[in-house]
Amino acid sequence: VDNATAVGFLRYKGIQPFSPPHLTATPPINATAVTAAFAGCLRSLNSPNYPAAVPQTVDHSLLFAIGVGINPCPTCVNGTKTVADINNVSFVLPTVALLQAHYFKLQGIFTDDFPANPPSPYNYTGNPPANLQTTNGTKVYRLGFNETVEVVLQGTSLIAPESHPIHLHERNTMSVPTAGWTAIRFRADNPGKTM
Repeated sequence: VDNATAVGFLRYKGIQPFSPPHLTATPPINATAVTAAFAGCLRSLNSPNYPAAVPQTVDHSLLFAIGVGINPCPTCVNGTKTVADINNVSFVLPTVALLQAHYFKLQGIFTDDFPANPPSPYNYTGNPPANLQTTNGTKVYRLGFNETVEVVLQGTSLIAPESHPIHLHERNTMSVPTAGWTAIRFRADNPGKTM
């Protein structure tokens, strides 16, 4: 960590400049209490207008281990490259959009064999396994409309543990804390592809 903080702003063409920001002091990198206090303030709206109808039973119980692996790379300086993965699968960008392939029933764009659990369980926040190579593919986990799902998103200590923002089909965003976990339940009633 170089302990340098940078600030950048994105302003779309045609939008008037805004006043200079009021910068605050950044908490130290090990400010766990500050992080916990902030995360503790995040709450569901859970009101009659926005009910948080959390499913009490689930049709699918999933464990997704989020990590970093090392794959061969003949053109890289040391012959390897780091890759992101979930359940030991590194996503391969398809030639056709996943939704397009689904709706037009195009074959060979993706497979529906994404693992519901890590294929080789290990101590996710302890010493990493000896082999960090991942599998590569454009894989999905298929859910039926209105099925209920519980997902435990497990951060790992592989190579570069960090906080991971995750979202459900452009709907809700949550963070998986560094080498920690987040559990969510939802009803699959917003069709689409989620990575």
